[in-house]
Amino acid sequence: MTLWTRRIPALALTAVVLCGGSLFAADPAKKSPREVASFGTLRTPEPEAVKAQAQEWLKSVGKTDEATMKQFAAVWATDRSILDKVAGTFVLGDANAAKLLDEARSPESAAPIQTPPLLKDKKLSEFFRANLALAYGKALSNRRIYEESLDIFRQIKPEQVVDPATYFFHKAVSEHALMLRPEATESIARLLDDVTDSPERYKMVSVLMAFDMVTWQDKDLGWIARKMDNIQRRLELNRGGQATQKIQKEVLVRLDEMIKEKENEQKGQCNGGNCPGGGTKPGNGPASGNTPSNPASDTALPNGNGAGSADAKKIKEIAEVWGNLPEKERAKAMLELTRSLDPKYKDAVEIYLKEIAVRSVKE
Repeated sequence: MTLWTRRIPALALTAVVLCGGSLFAADPAKKSPREVASFGTLRTPEPEAVKAQAQEWLKSVGKTDEATMKQFAAVWATDRSILDKVAGTFVLGDANAAKLLDEARSPESAAPIQTPPLLKDKKLSEFFRANLALAYGKALSNRRIYEESLDIFRQIKPEQVVDPATYFFHKAVSEHALMLRPEATESIARLLDDVTDSPERYKMVSVLMAFDMVTWQDKDLGWIARKMDNIQRRLELNRGGQATQKIQKEVLVRLDEMIKEKENEQKGQCNGGNCPGGGTKPGNGPASGNTPSNPASDTALPNGNGAGSADAKKIKEIAEVWGNLPEKERAKAMLELTRSLDPKYKDAVEIYLKEIAVRSVKE
């Protein structure tokens, strides 16, 4: 049994609780999953204790002047989260930390491609490194820079930070977005099972992510849509390199496979069924050579089920001339092809057409 399947019941029960449902009484003779396997209870430390630790760090870096201490008091007088207050303290005491967080939060800054050296410097205190890393990783996650965000979270432990709920939540968000289902499931389970003071918004979004992952099927149209979302996200981050091209190839290969599967399925309907000239099986439709009144249902992509179907043969026909079509004709063809498709699959069809057109030119 996989970690994923073991975790589903616990997540489902948590969802019932969060949504206001009721649970049956547990059998006292059996230990609950929480008792059998737990990584330990985590919670946000008391604010005064964290404030004292932050102030001690500020003094350790020589920032004891009156102006800095007034700013420190102002930061801790706000109603911001514990993590934000700690990060604000780091900004006061370390110019490099201030620059790092400013770049991570600014939508105008380029997405980083590696972990900053400041977060790996073992000479610095664990309190500073771990919590600066958490604030930095959270900022990257908020900007949908999930790869580097996840790299950051993997380098710290929840026991090292002042806000373990934020650690597990944003780690799960990054893992979910990158389609790392077992890892996301584990992070969500830790958030729901082990962190005793998780905010309700974290719990609800985490349960929604868990239920979303239950519906995932390998290499169906939903899989393609999630891949396309990642391609679009990476292009928006100016990451059109090999990693993005690899994802694009995966989508194109799968679209090719789906079309071939459908073509083979159509051929199989007549093999041994006495369907010369492209007609249907006897008794299942019009006579040989006649055009069916509703051919679209026979050319739906796998899992199309009518809604979200597309004519595979038509796609290939248009693909052959796509490179030579004027812009208006392309728009018209796309509208025709994707009229009955879920909008999220439109990009997948368009990129497929472009790739096929490029292939035909090369050939």
